[in-house]
Amino acid sequence: MIGRLVKFLLLVVVIGVIGLVGYAYIGDLAPEPSEQSLTVTLDAGS
Repeated sequence: MIGRLVKFLLLVVVIGVIGLVGYAYIGDLAPEPSEQSLTVTLDAGS
């Protein structure tokens, strides 16, 4: 019974490590950089 539990936990850990490595390589879901501009009106208190 304990042996099956250890094997199951080992399998879960191995799958987790594979998932983490896969996410590290292909999980970069950052948006493409794009140029943005914003018009600002400065009021010097006049």
